[in-house]
Amino acid sequence: MKLRVTPEVAVRLARPLLSALAHSWRIQTSGEAYWRTLYEAKRPIIFMCWHEALLPLLWRHRRQDIVIVVSEARDGEYLREFANGIGYGAIKGSSTRGGARALLAAVRELKIGRAVAFTPDGPRGPLREVKPGVVVAAQRGGGIILPLHAAANRAWRLKSWDRFMIPQPFARVRVSYAEPFAVEPGDEGFAKGMARAQAALDELVRAAGCLHADETDTG
Repeated sequence: MKLRVTPEVAVRLARPLLSALAHSWRIQTSGEAYWRTLYEAKRPIIFMCWHEALLPLLWRHRRQDIVIVVSEARDGEYLREFANGIGYGAIKGSSTRGGARALLAAVRELKIGRAVAFTPDGPRGPLREVKPGVVVAAQRGGGIILPLHAAANRAWRLKSWDRFMIPQPFARVRVSYAEPFAVEPGDEGFAKGMARAQAALDELVRAAGCLHADETDTG
């Protein structure tokens, strides 16, 4: 008989291991003043990162009253359970399922001053390609987009569409922030926001390339 493990049970079993792993990482930051300035001013922040870098970034910003947008698919359920356990709220939906509902919920959170996190290439890719939801949310909700990325000198990579990164024990993890920006109203503002979002994340990946020294595919 095949036993089905719920996301709640799976994450409850895995969380101590993930926590021990994350506590071993040696985290360094670059451009952290960008985030600190917005956070201390209580501005509505939109954290924007690629799906592949999500695990160390979730750990870095745990218990800071951030809401994440996660897929309604089963892998999104695992992510939501893990994120809830380290202090995040969650909005269910993505570009493929529940997108309009998730966007409205994200805008509501931004309008009351909360921070929201998007992975604009999730939940199924294409890899490192910005989809419009993050820019629309910033435009409608008045949020300030904060691009960020994480890289590790030693990491496992899942054999998934995003090559999801899991830093290895005692890895050196660098979390980098780019200059935050607002999205102006109208079609022109949207187009500029899309271009800037893509360029900012691309530049963060390029700058982090030197850390990708020892990566192993798994899964």
